[in-house]
Amino acid sequence: MSGSQVVVVGAGIAGLAAAHRLVQRGAQVTVLEASDRVGGKLLPGEIAGVRVDLGAESMLARRPEAVALAREAGLGERLQPPATATASIWTRGALRPMPKGHVMGVPGTADALAGVLSDEGLARIARDADLPRTEVGDDVAVGAYVAARLGREVVDRLVEPLLGGVYAGDAYRISMRSAVPQLFRAAQTHASLTEGVREIQARAAANQQTGPVFMGIEGGVGTLPLAVADAVRAHGGEIVTGAPVSELRREAAGGWRVVTGDRVRHADAVIVAVPAPAAARLLRAEAPEAAGELDTVEYASMALVTLAYRRSETALPEGSGFLVPPVDGRTIKASTFASRKWGWIAEENPDVVVLRTSVGRYGETEILERDDADLVDVSRHDLRAATGLDAAPLETRVTRWTDGLPQYPVGHHARVARIREHVAKLPGLAVCGAQYDGVGIPACVASAHAAVDQLQGDLTAVRELTANPVQSLHGGAGE
Repeated sequence: MSGSQVVVVGAGIAGLAAAHRLVQRGAQVTVLEASDRVGGKLLPGEIAGVRVDLGAESMLARRPEAVALAREAGLGERLQPPATATASIWTRGALRPMPKGHVMGVPGTADALAGVLSDEGLARIARDADLPRTEVGDDVAVGAYVAARLGREVVDRLVEPLLGGVYAGDAYRISMRSAVPQLFRAAQTHASLTEGVREIQARAAANQQTGPVFMGIEGGVGTLPLAVADAVRAHGGEIVTGAPVSELRREAAGGWRVVTGDRVRHADAVIVAVPAPAAARLLRAEAPEAAGELDTVEYASMALVTLAYRRSETALPEGSGFLVPPVDGRTIKASTFASRKWGWIAEENPDVVVLRTSVGRYGETEILERDDADLVDVSRHDLRAATGLDAAPLETRVTRWTDGLPQYPVGHHARVARIREHVAKLPGLAVCGAQYDGVGIPACVASAHAAVDQLQGDLTAVRELTANPVQSLHGGAGE
């Protein structure tokens, strides 16, 4: 890539990760961002004088990409695991410890599920070992498969809240192959789902997957894109905000013509790292088939409500927070006790306690049409019911992520393969971002790195990601 002129469209974490790898390989890089800031769904902020995340707040640590990028951007000494790894699930009228020994809510045994599931639900899990194989074909919805094997209670009270924290979606629509790939592989090779889950757990233990599952950053994960942007600039890259790209066309002599406002840029290669609707618009002229596929990507909207309290007026249950099964009819879908979860928040602000809740799932429009005051009120109502917290907050803040989370329905992997097949026909063009291989930060970084490799003619990573998406787990804006 040495000396090549490359334009990256989009300065979310995927676009910035792509730019960072490009400048490391000697390319002359310009990043064009339509909004007035970098970072996409990673957004640092402040409430009552406390530094907080207003978007995604953690990243999966057992995938190397995000943590490695943070280290490369100079944040190695600020990486911190959660101060507590315990969490709860608010179900059947009480906060109950989140059961251990599961894969995205799918248990290996019924042990430790009493109270979360009914006696009938517990008994239903035991039947899995005696059922004939449930064929999954090329893909299957997570909820449909798990319900067939273990019963709907497992889906409604365990799988749904965990998946909802990542995708803000519907477990009965979400692709198992794309969203929980290790579970899909287990379903392909095991007649018993619980047996497959136990094998996943045994394999993880044998591979010595120890240490924290998740990682945060002192000052917030929202500082990651800022640090990566600084690293890009330090290597000679240019980042331009407030520069929406209106046209992307191939040039007769080779290369690409990129139009922003009244300025035309010429590039040897382009990486499109924007959400599906914007990507479809840019690709429509040169890659209409890819654009048509991108037009079918659906998104969920959600909002984060951040609340700050006086510590002297706040008594919370143990743990880092709780998830909420939709079946229980609550408004919020999760709450994070940020001051409990992240040690640096408590150390910097000993007199203030910060909590946050999330509202909104795929297909839920009414709740997000309410004004900020209403969202704060419903959050406080549910927090009171779950924890007894009745104090008046010092300050509140509502952050809306409209169309923030792409949905991964059954067949998503095939759609991504078709998009990449069409894009690969155009020399000097690649795509990356959350709508392809996973919504978590490591997935976005892996997608970006694969796009850079593709520009250099190496399709290995792209093919691997398309066949085996990066496991997202938590860490998306919906967490």
